[in-house]
Amino acid sequence: MIQGTSSNCGKSLIVTALCRIAKKRGIRVAPFKAQNMSLQSFVTEDGGEIGIAQAVQAEAACITPTVHMNPVLLKPSGRQGVQVVVHGKLYKTLNSKDFYSEHKKLWEKVVCSLNFLSKEYDFLVIEGAGSPAEINLLDRDIVNMAVADYLKAPVIIVGDIDRGGVFASLYGTVKILKDYDSLIKGFIINKFRGYREILLSGIKKLENMIEKPCLGVIPYIEETGIPDEDGVSVRLYNYKSFKMDATVKVVVLRLRYISNFSDFEPLRFEPDVELIYSLRREDLLNADIIIIPGSKKTFEDLRLLKELKIDETLRKLSKKDIEIIGICGGFQMLGERLIDPYQVEDSIKEIDGIGLLPMETVFYPEKITTQVEGYLCLEPSIKIRGYEIHKGVSYGQTGVFKVTRTSMNETLFEGVSNGNVWGTYIHGVFDSDSFRRWIINRHRIKKGLSPISHSFSWIKLKESFINKIAETVERNLDIDRVWEIAGL
Repeated sequence: MIQGTSSNCGKSLIVTALCRIAKKRGIRVAPFKAQNMSLQSFVTEDGGEIGIAQAVQAEAACITPTVHMNPVLLKPSGRQGVQVVVHGKLYKTLNSKDFYSEHKKLWEKVVCSLNFLSKEYDFLVIEGAGSPAEINLLDRDIVNMAVADYLKAPVIIVGDIDRGGVFASLYGTVKILKDYDSLIKGFIINKFRGYREILLSGIKKLENMIEKPCLGVIPYIEETGIPDEDGVSVRLYNYKSFKMDATVKVVVLRLRYISNFSDFEPLRFEPDVELIYSLRREDLLNADIIIIPGSKKTFEDLRLLKELKIDETLRKLSKKDIEIIGICGGFQMLGERLIDPYQVEDSIKEIDGIGLLPMETVFYPEKITTQVEGYLCLEPSIKIRGYEIHKGVSYGQTGVFKVTRTSMNETLFEGVSNGNVWGTYIHGVFDSDSFRRWIINRHRIKKGLSPISHSFSWIKLKESFINKIAETVERNLDIDRVWEIAGL
């Protein structure tokens, strides 16, 4: 089990690496995270919703993601509390007080998944969440030491040296967890920039103080290919992909409750695309493509756009040659009205949309979660794949894509367009290489440039990221000792 001194210390990266290293050694391995809090989610083949990091880790293990790899997924929902997804399906929306009263029921689901995976695979690489040393939560823990203790799994603690205070955080974590001292077998220092020799004296002192070995010092990896799970991440707020030869500028609206922003990862690797996340009017005026992304709180983010008068700017820009795209919640915002009779989204029952697409959206308590595959109606040779996660149903003249909802066994037309404005419920649509290039090439042609038939394979690029992570971790980790600790 890989635990950490804090959130974002690199647990997901280490688990991803170990899954790939184990797979290359012929071990039947699977990832597991009992409880994940994330605004980035993935839909499994049977229509279950899990954290996107576990989907990437399953990919590293060369297996199909299942809901048992992340039995409890928490999705923050603003003032309403948190959506609790259990075994891939929405269980309840709870405030923090009520959530912790449910921990016994949720623990039963965790145990169910652990037992399932233990029968299916020879080896589990388990990821903790946040810090295991939150002393106010230890009696309600279902994701850190509770899991390790249940399985008697050896634990390795990861510390993030990039944020500072790594020795103190590792020392404090181990000492607070003194009741579980026998399970903690060592520590890893992650995100190191510089010469390892500088750390050696500190590492030796810490090893003596906590009587645990340092199993590795992992260098800072600039590009991991693992999506951030938090919509307020520093990388998202500061990210700009300025390129000297970029000809197409894409602006993604940086919504307050942005979700599934991994949808746009492929765009930032396109050689002729400059991608930024922004709400600045100046950026919108200079864009070729503006994307309204998914939102965990569609009504609130729509009100934000109105407060900032971005809705007015979008209506003006729609009359020019700027392409405006809405994905999921952003798609809903582009319509004429959003109606919430059951108040599943907000305390108000209706709000006017931006009015750029001829459709209305009605919200229902049931959530649609399914993988989809199909093609672009304008160019049937352009195939697309992705997944849907939404409660609203939009009514209008659909026909951007024709898709099959694989877990629901139905085929339908999907997406609404109006001139240079269009929207879809499909997450991951830009993962499809031919569709992504089709969108970009339309703007190249407008500028008198020749289209590019193919720039890169997103699938192969993701695979290269996983291999790079695995190679870097294996090179800087005492991997034989790790396997010995794991009993392999």
